[in-house]
Amino acid sequence: MVGDPQRNGSRTGASDTESAGEHTDGKPASDEAHSAFSHPLGMPLPPIPEDEHPTSEFAVPQGVRTQPVETHSSAFHFTPAQGIPMVTSLVKGNAPWQDRMRTMVRLPLAERPAPERAARVEDDSGPSVPRVLDLTLRIGELLLAGGEGAEDVEAAMFGVAHAYGLDRCEPTVTFTLLSITHQPSLVDDPVTLSRTVRRRGTDYTRLAAVYRLVADVTSGDVTLEESYGRLAEIRRNRHPYSKGVLSLASGLLAGAAATLVGGGPIVFVLAAVGAILGDRLAWMFASRGLPEFYQFVAAAMPPAAIGVSVVLVQHPLLDGIRASAVITGGLFALIPGRALVAAVHDGLTGFYITASARLLEVVYLIVGIVSGVLAILYIGDQFGAELNPEGTFSVERPVTQLLAAMTLALAFCVLLQQERSTVVWATLNGGVAWLVFGALAHTGNMDPVPATVAAAGLVGLFGQLMSRYQFVSALPYITAAIGPLLPGSATYFGLLGLAQGHMDDGFQYLARAAALALAIAIGVNLGGELARLFIKSPGRETPLPGRRSAKRTRGF
Repeated sequence: MVGDPQRNGSRTGASDTESAGEHTDGKPASDEAHSAFSHPLGMPLPPIPEDEHPTSEFAVPQGVRTQPVETHSSAFHFTPAQGIPMVTSLVKGNAPWQDRMRTMVRLPLAERPAPERAARVEDDSGPSVPRVLDLTLRIGELLLAGGEGAEDVEAAMFGVAHAYGLDRCEPTVTFTLLSITHQPSLVDDPVTLSRTVRRRGTDYTRLAAVYRLVADVTSGDVTLEESYGRLAEIRRNRHPYSKGVLSLASGLLAGAAATLVGGGPIVFVLAAVGAILGDRLAWMFASRGLPEFYQFVAAAMPPAAIGVSVVLVQHPLLDGIRASAVITGGLFALIPGRALVAAVHDGLTGFYITASARLLEVVYLIVGIVSGVLAILYIGDQFGAELNPEGTFSVERPVTQLLAAMTLALAFCVLLQQERSTVVWATLNGGVAWLVFGALAHTGNMDPVPATVAAAGLVGLFGQLMSRYQFVSALPYITAAIGPLLPGSATYFGLLGLAQGHMDDGFQYLARAAALALAIAIGVNLGGELARLFIKSPGRETPLPGRRSAKRTRGF
């Protein structure tokens, strides 16, 4: 079989040259000059395949059946062979940014889809990486200092960095430290910035403004310099309510709480006066630079002192006044329900270090309250004050107590520095929570712990609904609404039992108070998770796919 004349001709010419004993460059040829892959002399060349694109030597031979490749999550597995499909519900703005960013943060780094970003008014080189990371940390600092959960802070930080073109980012949030790492590629050095949260303050108006800024950034409507300007303006804004208004709100809250547990008009006034004195005393300690622990000790003393004075002072006007209601009303304004809910939320979402730190903070604050109240109760017991530890709570005036619950939620809104547009909704949410709890625990004779879980679950569900439809934080609608459910009575009776030497009764009441507090936190978190799982957000046609659990372990 004869090959192509042109190839044979060229091959023959090469052979003639080699047989002449020298190369084309004039050098003599050796006996080992022939390659092992060269065609033997004198043998015809094989025919050229009809296919102009020969099959690669790495191709699978015909007739061999292949098995589908299984993809596993591994540290060495970056991109599957078939590619990563684009998840449109994550990269497009048809869902709240909290859901989109939370889902993307939970995805492994290699599986996060690249977004379709809107055009920005930036230079050709894009924004500076350190400036973007600095802006991200400053936004995360305001959110964490305002009481937002660690998962939501991470989602906001990731959303800001992602919106300005930093895809390979990993934010990390702990109780006092925030950090974010950006690695441009697998071969480039990472850039890491961190920031420490040294001051914490409760201002939900500022928190709402930060949420609006993050929403605008993630939608592509704000440049980097505009974001810095708006962030500086948010920091400069003063609190909507002054210290005097906050003190009056503390008194209103204590009076409403005292009425909620069965007190009358005189009890309302006494509890309000005690709470105002305690608030002023705590402000004075804060101005002297004392830690928050001592501020809580000071704030707990005046309500307890007024309650003990009611028992010691023999006056006809004070006959029939329940000292327990006065002290319980003062305790309602001090119980750190906001910090407890945030701690349990962080624990349930897998941020165990932050949850542990928040719970330790709650323990210190509660120990401060216990120290202040126990000191006054012990002094009163030494003077012969006969406080009744067997007093029980009952719903005797449903309408009055329902109004007191709504008033308590309203006062909490003022203390939390909320925007006026959220006060009405939070007040109604608190009234609904108390109505559900009263119906289940007292009318239906249900145990208070599951009744509290049900009522707090409705609070969390409503808060998430408002958050998703208004694209704001859920905290303004939740924190104040759980005020009527706080275990003020159980806390007081437990402390009284300890002060009088009844350790078994005291620890039993305190354990009940801890169970009710955890029930509030778990119910709020459960309601929020149900809203995310089953309720469709506005503008979203299908649920978010591939929502990964935040659980970091699987029991081993």
